[in-house]
Amino acid sequence: MVQRKIISLGKSSFVVSIPKSWMKMNDLNKGDSVFLDVRPDGSLVLQPTQEDRETERAIHLPIEANEAEESIIRRIIGSYLDGYTRIRLTSGKIFTASQQKAVRRIVATLYMMVIESEASTIVLQTLIDEAKASVTTSIERMHLITYSMCRDVLSIIRNWDKELALSVASIEDDVDQLMFFLLRMIRGAAMSPSLGKKLGLDPLDCLDYQTLVHRIERVADHNASIAHCLVPLIESGIDLPENVLKNLTTAAEVAFNSFNQAVDGFMSKDVYPTNDIIDKQIEVESLLVNLTPLPYFGESAETSILANIITIRESIKKISHHASDIAELTIDRAYKLNESKK
Repeated sequence: MVQRKIISLGKSSFVVSIPKSWMKMNDLNKGDSVFLDVRPDGSLVLQPTQEDRETERAIHLPIEANEAEESIIRRIIGSYLDGYTRIRLTSGKIFTASQQKAVRRIVATLYMMVIESEASTIVLQTLIDEAKASVTTSIERMHLITYSMCRDVLSIIRNWDKELALSVASIEDDVDQLMFFLLRMIRGAAMSPSLGKKLGLDPLDCLDYQTLVHRIERVADHNASIAHCLVPLIESGIDLPENVLKNLTTAAEVAFNSFNQAVDGFMSKDVYPTNDIIDKQIEVESLLVNLTPLPYFGESAETSILANIITIRESIKKISHHASDIAELTIDRAYKLNESKK
């Protein structure tokens, strides 16, 4: 950080000198214009142009011949989240069939497409300009998809519907796609004041929205996990005892409704239902405690059935915890907003 003194210029103006290194870095000369942006925290941001100087950011990722598919996927996701619009992958030899499939699998999850493809080179390009997107609209879509998974899971538990269980497990990919896009926008807004202004996000918003997005994505993960566990239970043909089924269903209803109310409260800045949402954790946990010890299903099926029921039980409990976290975040956010207005 560079410290500069404020100099008086006439009776009504003040001047702060600009570092020569910053002028050179941004290719500015005497007589050029710069732009000042007043931030909510009272700081001034100096920009060389009114718009972002870079319309496209490119990165080159050299890929080892024997590099694992998961490593390639992580590097592509990292580059995407850091705002690169074009990602060039090159292999020292040629991409293996499994590496090619891994690249195309993650591209399908991100808002990207393959624009060049050769034996040793793949170029990826983003499809959406995040500066023209809406964080709140994207979060609402992410929430709607996730809550639809909640409703479907309840229907599966009530009707023992295998086909619906298989469908719910696949919907998680749509949530992941929105999650990655939202995190890209939020990280971009945190790094670029001009993008943050376009998206209507200040640094505190970035922190809160990032936490919210992660919580919604985790709820979708737990719903997919429940659906995966229900499939073998349905296939086994074993009827769960009435008290087990009733407690699971009731706990899921309470947890899913809490999640929906928590996200709605966050988006509308409504703190009124937050205490009730947080207190609902106790109700969910007491319902799930009634499943312990779990009933006996016979030695041949005991291990797999119990493992799936335990996973379902813990996933419902974690969804309730995530709803509570979102409710607490809403309370924190309300106080931050009040302080910013003082």
